[in-house]
Amino acid sequence: MSLNKRDVMRSELIGLEVEVLPNTGCGNISGTIVDETKNTFVLRRSDREVTVPKAAHDFMFTYQGEKVLIHGSEIQHRPEDRIKKIR
Repeated sequence: MSLNKRDVMRSELIGLEVEVLPNTGCGNISGTIVDETKNTFVLRRSDREVTVPKAAHDFMFTYQGEKVLIHGSEIQHRPEDRIKKIR
């Protein structure tokens, strides 16, 4: 069963495993999402929590056992608004 990117974007992201894809000035970061705001994710790593801005990154989510790539600018909404807006 292939997932649609919108399925992930409309779901609750807290608790999902995510990898922040490397870009200029950012190393490889991965962890579990423990909090979300309009502009950021807070990821729990084995050693600490890290806040990552959404707009500046691409994210590889693990959702229902599949990897899904989402650009941060596509989900730069408050969580409750993101779920309503993405159709």
